[in-house]
Amino acid sequence: MQDLQDFLEPVSVHTINADEGYYEGQLARHIDLYQEAMPDISPASIVIIGAKETRGESILGGAENAANEIRKEFYKLHYWHTDIKICDLGNVKTGETVADSYAALKTVVAALIEQQKTVIIIGGSHDVTLGQYNAYRHLNLQIEATCIDAKIDLQSETPIRSDNFLMEMLTGDPNLVKHYNHLGFQCYLVHPKLLETMDKLRFDCYRLGTVLELMEEMEPVLRNSHLISFDICAIKNADAPANTDLPNGFTGIEACTLARYAGMSDRLSSFGLYGYRPELDRNALTAKQAAQILWYFIDGKHKSLHEANHEDKHNFIEFHTAFAEVDTLFLQSKKTGRWWMQMPNNKLIACSYSDYKKASQNQIPERWLRVQERN
Repeated sequence: MQDLQDFLEPVSVHTINADEGYYEGQLARHIDLYQEAMPDISPASIVIIGAKETRGESILGGAENAANEIRKEFYKLHYWHTDIKICDLGNVKTGETVADSYAALKTVVAALIEQQKTVIIIGGSHDVTLGQYNAYRHLNLQIEATCIDAKIDLQSETPIRSDNFLMEMLTGDPNLVKHYNHLGFQCYLVHPKLLETMDKLRFDCYRLGTVLELMEEMEPVLRNSHLISFDICAIKNADAPANTDLPNGFTGIEACTLARYAGMSDRLSSFGLYGYRPELDRNALTAKQAAQILWYFIDGKHKSLHEANHEDKHNFIEFHTAFAEVDTLFLQSKKTGRWWMQMPNNKLIACSYSDYKKASQNQIPERWLRVQERN
């Protein structure tokens, strides 16, 4: 932990209003926070770190205190799941260059993943996702990544880092993104040829309307993910006033639902919440929304702890079906009701009841087909 301390800075009690006092039931009383001495993270299953790097969005900066503003609201929320131990390691130090900041975040996230912690990253512009992803490259881990964003940040013609960082993430060498999902893009913000390219790469992109109509179908997408990056601009202005650019998007409730699905994943090891700009906020409403997203992520994490291992067959209902001359096994958890589907290589992937229903009607589930095309 001494090595990590070189990349982290503590959070002052005054910064998060801790000197004002908190009630016994609030999260502030139960989170081990790095203030003076580095806390012991060994009991924690979730570790929070803040990012202050915003130069990828604006050379003027302005959102360096975003993580602390979210903390102020998050620490006020009540602690329901005492089986989830949480540690807050403060903020990653900002480097001399943006690349230095990515490298510092990479080092911290990689060390925490190695210790089998689930890492939550708050603050920073959306391009900080690169530092999050580079932790997996550092560990040579092949992953499935998901971004929740109104735009697809592959705009090579712009110099703004937060608008083009996916180019490096999805095409860099070595590339360890086995599969990429994008949730909530708004068509009028994305060039149609970009979507054609994503489809040729067998990446799955879901427009906002599709996600809203088929919200439960997004749970398997997030359950299969190792890395999730959530941009605040995916939430509509009415529910996140700091998103001053877009009137449309997810409601706060829908954003919390997606965060809960993310927390339920037993594969997920890092969740980044980016793009919050306190100077654009109104009555800290966006900070409150971000805090509640984190709360629902933890709520999902709590539920995931009660899922059985696939080896414990008595905790699952098996369904054998055939479609297009393919024999397939479906599993449904008796504990959570979630579904898995066996692929021809015998690997189980997360799926939904609708996938089973299609298979039982001798139709090829699109999820099965997309995965098979990528293999």
